[in-house]
Formats: sequence, structure tokens, C-alpha cells
Amino acid sequence: MLYYNLSTYLRERYGKRLKKICIDGGFSCPNRDGKCGTGGCVFCGERGAGEHIDPTASIGEQVRAACSGAAADDGFIAYFQNFTNTYAPVEVLKERYDAALVDDRIRILSIGTRPDCISEEICSLLEEYQKEREVWVELGLQTVSDETARLINRGYPLSTFESALAMLKAHGIPVVVHVIFGLPGESREAYRKTADYLASLGVFGVKIHSIYVMHGTRLAEMYGEKRYTPPTLSDFAEAAAYAVARLPEDTVIHRLTGDCPRDLLIAPEWNSDKNAVLEAIRSELIGKGYRQGSLFEE
Repeated sequence: MLYYNLSTYLRERYGKRLKKICIDGGFSCPNRDGKCGTGGCVFCGERGAGEHIDPTASIGEQVRAACSGAAADDGFIAYFQNFTNTYAPVEVLKERYDAALVDDRIRILSIGTRPDCISEEICSLLEEYQKEREVWVELGLQTVSDETARLINRGYPLSTFESALAMLKAHGIPVVVHVIFGLPGESREAYRKTADYLASLGVFGVKIHSIYVMHGTRLAEMYGEKRYTPPTLSDFAEAAAYAVARLPEDTVIHRLTGDCPRDLLIAPEWNSDKNAVLEAIRSELIGKGYRQGSLFEE
């Protein structure tokens, strides 16, 4: 096995794959409403990911629609995806999370959020949910570089990420860290620094995203003005393969590429073919003699 992917983890733990329900929880983002910035990260669209989700449906409606027609022995992951899903008072968070947990077949509650929206109170709430099911928190790191973070308008320094991660770990909450290879201004060395840092964290899982230029984003403006050039597929595959080899063998790799709706994708064209991207990463791993953990250092 070249790497420990999510499907393997789910089969080991639950005896089967679980279907993911992507949920729009109706949250905003402190990087959009002025608390720490406006406009969001340069790569972020108006929907903050999850462009395929019906924004008019309630949380319960979204979940029931996804579960309808499923077999009695199916299982699901309720994934709060859009924007910052811990950005509200705790009582509001509880109400919205509860609204998603309307089917006993939901085995995992996964919360996508930002490190600057994690508190002890929120960690305690999530810890309560762990009594009934598995809970993951997905933190957007994107890059280890504070310089790049400022360029992409991330809105928080690395120290904030580290504080949030420590808090979540102290509460026993598994963390999935998101990184992006191909960000503006980053070189091969920058990708490797992020991969090296990621390998040192001892987190439950990672998501490695390929950058893409999407209509309606500030990155699209930069691309149109020739201030940004996306990486080639070869460059991305090299970066992703190196990151995989650096990660500990027991880190679950949830994702190795990024998904952009075809009608919103501007560039790079290779990002529209997920299978080709995965095959390029696989070929890079095999060609270099890598597998997950082969470059890991304690």
C-alpha cells in the first residue's frame, strides 16, 4: 500500500466505506465579515466551498435528502463544509450540529473550521458529541509560511494554528489539517517546508489540495492580470508525493487533490481530471521509490 487513505481507515474501523454528506450550516467567516478581514482567502469562492450544495435547504433537509433511499446498513459522515463551522456562540453550534444528527446511521461528525475560531468552550462541546460518535475537526492551515498567509489573506499567523491544535488535542479531538500546494509565491522549497511541518504535528489526518483558479475569486483576478501562474501537474505531483512520504504511516490521508466545479474552473486544466492527478501522484511515488512514511523522521 502506497499510502493510508480514508477508505482503508473506514473499512478497518466500520467494516465499510461511509458516505459523506456535505452540509451548508449557514455560517459566515471572520475573514469575510470584517472581524479579521474581508473578501476571504484569495482562492475562496462566494460559497466558501461546497458550491454544489443547495443553499436554500435547511440542515435537516440536506441530511435527510442525502440519507433517503440508502440501505439500512449504510453509514454516513456529516461534514459541515462551507465557511467556518465553529464561528457562532456555542448554543447556536449545538443547535445546528444537532439538526444534522437526525439519522442513526451517521457515524462521524466532521467540522470544517479555522484555527482562530476554536475555544475551550467549543472543544468541550465537541468532546460531548464524542460520547455518541466519532468527531473530527478539519483545520485550514494551507501553508506554514506566514508570509504566504498574508499574501493569500488567510487572516491568522501560524501561532494561532498551533494554539488551536494544542487545545483540540488536549480535549482528545482528532484533527484533519488542510494544506494547499501551488499557492502564489511558493516554490518547491516552500512546499517541502509545509510538508515537513505537517509531518511533525502528529495529527489524525491530512487533506492535500491542489490549487485551482475559480471564477469569482481574487486568485482569478491575479491570474487574469498575469500575477499568478498555477503549478504544472508534474510539479504538484512531486510536492504531494514528497508530503505523503514524509507523513507517519498511521496518518490518514483524506484527500490528495482539489475539486472545482467544471463550469467554475479557469485553470489549471489538469485539475478537472481527478483520476489523472491521482495517477500522477502514484507514478511519482513509485518512480521515487516512496511510500507513506518512507521519509518520516521522529
